[in-house]
Amino acid sequence: MSGPAAFVATDPAMKARLMRRATWASVAVALVLIGAKLAAWLVTGSVALLASLVDSLLDALASLVNLLAVRQALAPADAEHRFGHGKAEALAGLGQAALITGSALFLVVEATDRLLSPRPVEHSLPGLAVMAVSILLTGGLVLYQRHVIRQTGSLAVSADSLHYLSDLLTNATVILALLLATRPDLAWADPACALVVAAVILKSAWDIVRGALDHLMDRELADADRDRIAQVVRAHPETRGLHDLRTRQSGNQAFIQFHLELDPQISLREAHRISDAIEAEILALFPGAEVIIHQDPAGGGTGVEGGRRQG
Repeated sequence: MSGPAAFVATDPAMKARLMRRATWASVAVALVLIGAKLAAWLVTGSVALLASLVDSLLDALASLVNLLAVRQALAPADAEHRFGHGKAEALAGLGQAALITGSALFLVVEATDRLLSPRPVEHSLPGLAVMAVSILLTGGLVLYQRHVIRQTGSLAVSADSLHYLSDLLTNATVILALLLATRPDLAWADPACALVVAAVILKSAWDIVRGALDHLMDRELADADRDRIAQVVRAHPETRGLHDLRTRQSGNQAFIQFHLELDPQISLREAHRISDAIEAEILALFPGAEVIIHQDPAGGGTGVEGGRRQG
């Protein structure tokens, strides 16, 4: 299982704007593709095109769920949710995975039936035109989503992008099916390509589940991020060391806590000054993070303790 993606240092307000725009863009593209693919399927009767239509229907539903989830995840912390609402993204991801799995199983049933009783596809030209447009729109959306993911690290947008990235492959597969299945002796190509689409959809569902579970189970930040935190702490001239570094991420907010080892003879005021300086450097790398620092005397014994929290 691959680890979590590295945290992205982007202003929280900018993250929120980018995430909202990405969700609206995916909903708009999905609705356009549904209309176009529905018309093409009615003309051609292709089961591979039906597979792509079902995929787009689920993309639209999943994108709507994402839109609501991102809105909830970006809501500020309140008295009953002191750590914010970021896990709404992961819950939405699990819901998307369930929908995607159901659609894939439906396609397997339909494709198997057509594979047992194959028939050639007629009037394939409208279907080919629709799929070409679909590839252009989907490719543009994926590029924009990739940009948003690089800037925000959003799990919800990443899950949505997986749908549309798999759509690029499925759309190409449908084009192949439409080209081959017009010949009676190659009618089996249409349901065979639909089965390929179903397999791609199932793989996409698994990737979403894996990321959502990492999020819900409070998996540590990526090793590279933890190394950056340790380097910041150890680079401070008055730091004697650190231990018990713990991290997690909820939505677009990181939570970081650790024990900071300091000279046991310094004052409480001095210990807080050092902690504040280190905290400021960490926040520069992880904007909007909540940082908790427990101050320990180096070498053991009784010393100062303190906590600083930002969010």
